[in-house]
Amino acid sequence: MKLSMKRLLTKMKSEAFHRRPKRRRLRKRTEISSKDSMGCLPEELIEAILVRVPVKYLLQFKCVSKYWLNLISSPEFVKTHLSFSAKDYTRHISLLQLDTLETNIKSCSVSSLFHNSVTGALDLDCPMKNSRYGVRIKGSVNGLVCLADGFGGLVLWNPSIRKFKKVFGFVPTQMRECWSTCAFGYDDVHDDYKVVGIFSSMIKAFFEAAIYSLKSDSWRTLEDFKPGVSYCGEAKFVNHKLHWITFRRRRMRITSIDLVDEKWGKLELPSYNKGRDLKLGVLGSDLSFLCNNDERTHSDVWVMKEYGVKASWTKLYTIRYPENYELSPPLFTYNKGEILLAFKSTLAIYDPKNDSITYPKVLNVEVTGVYNRNKAELCIESLVCPDLPNED
Repeated sequence: MKLSMKRLLTKMKSEAFHRRPKRRRLRKRTEISSKDSMGCLPEELIEAILVRVPVKYLLQFKCVSKYWLNLISSPEFVKTHLSFSAKDYTRHISLLQLDTLETNIKSCSVSSLFHNSVTGALDLDCPMKNSRYGVRIKGSVNGLVCLADGFGGLVLWNPSIRKFKKVFGFVPTQMRECWSTCAFGYDDVHDDYKVVGIFSSMIKAFFEAAIYSLKSDSWRTLEDFKPGVSYCGEAKFVNHKLHWITFRRRRMRITSIDLVDEKWGKLELPSYNKGRDLKLGVLGSDLSFLCNNDERTHSDVWVMKEYGVKASWTKLYTIRYPENYELSPPLFTYNKGEILLAFKSTLAIYDPKNDSITYPKVLNVEVTGVYNRNKAELCIESLVCPDLPNED
C-alpha cells in the first residue's frame, strides 16, 4: 500500500513536470505587449487598417502604445482618416437643435435615419450650455462645428472627440453694443479654419466685417466690405467660399467671400417663381437654393450645376407637403437618391423617384412649443482638433 502510494505521487510529479513547459509557453503568448501584437505587420498596413476605424474606437486605441498614440494624433493620419469618413455614410451624424433659445444639442446617425424606422438621438455635452442668449449652429466643416450666441460668444467644437476652443469675442472699437452674425468655413490652400463675422451697431449706423483665423488665433478687419446690405439666413460653404442671400435696394442676390484670398463676390439667383421664403443650401457638393411658395404648400429646389454660371441653375424637383411646414434646405443626399430634410419639428426623407416623403421616428426628441423649430446640421465624425480642451 505504501509502495503504490509512493508510485502514485511520483507519477503525479512527473506529469506536472511535463505539463509545466506547456503552460509557460501559453502564458508567454498571452502576455505579448500590445505594441508587439501587431509588430509582424508593416507600419503601412497598420495605418491602412486604422484609418478605416470609427473615431470612438481610435480614441481608445491611443492607449495601446506610444506608437499608436503618435500615429493617430499625427496631422497626416487625421487628414487621411477624414477623407475616408467623408465617403462613409455611417460616419455622418445629424446635429439637432430644437430651439435656438436653448443650448441643448442632440445627435443621431444619418445612416440609421435611412435604414431604420426608429432612431435614437443622443444628448451632447454642448460647450455653450451656460450661455444666457441661447446657442446657434453656424456651420460644420470637417467635423468641426461653429457655435455662436450672437453677442460675442463663439466656440469651435468637435463633438466626436469632445474638444472645443473658445474664440474670444471680437468687437470693433467703434461699437460698445452691437449685433453680429457669423459664418464658418475652411481654407484648404492654407489649411486653416476661418470664421467671418459681420457686425452692426445698435446705437448708430456703423458696420464692419472681420475674419478669424484658427491657425493664427487672431481676428483681422476685412477690406472692401460694403455696408447697407441685409444678410439673410445662414451662410453656406461651397467651393472654398461662404455664401449669403443678401438684399439691397429691393434686389436679392447671393454675396460670397473667398476664404483663400478673402475677396468679396456676387452670384445671381435663378429666375424663380417669387416666394417669400428663400434659403441657401448644399446638395452634394453644389450650391442649392430653396424657395417656398407663398401658401407654403410646396418648395422648389434649385442647384447650380456649374459654379458661378447663372445659366447652370437647374430646378431639380418640387417638394410638396401636406401641412403648413417650414422647410429647411436639403441636408444630405443618400447614395440611392433619397434626400434628408428638416421640417419645423421633425426630420423627413424625400424620394424624388416617386415624389414621396417618409418620417423616421427619432426617440428623445420632443417639440412642445408652437415656436420651436428643429434646426439640423450635418456633421462628419473626425479627429480634427480645434484646440486643447478649455479648463473653465
